[in-house]
Amino acid sequence: MSYTQEQDLDEKFFERADAHIKLANEYMNQQENAEMVNNSFLYAAARFNAWISAAGLKDAEAMKAKRADLIRYFVEQYTSMLEENLDNYIDNYDLYLGISKEEK
Repeated sequence: MSYTQEQDLDEKFFERADAHIKLANEYMNQQENAEMVNNSFLYAAARFNAWISAAGLKDAEAMKAKRADLIRYFVEQYTSMLEENLDNYIDNYDLYLGISKEEK
C-alpha cells in the first residue's frame, strides 16, 4: 500500500506539495542545476522537520531523548513517499518525461 493510500491526507496535501514542486521548477527554469535545487529541497525539508520536532517537545533534553525516534519516523516517511513516486515514474516513464512512441 502506498503512502498516500494509507495516510489520512488533508484536502490541501497535494496543493502544498505541488506548490513546492512549482518553486523547484521556477529555479530550474532559471537554468539552475537540478542537483543543486534538489539538495536545497532536501535541506529545507530536514530543517523544517527539525523545527516541527522541536516545537512539539518540551525542551532540548526531551528532543535529545527522542532524537533516534524522530530520525526513524522521518526516514520511514520519506522512504515510503520516495518508493511510491519512483514506482509511479517507472510505470509512467514515457508519459511523465514526454517521450512519444515515435521518439523510441
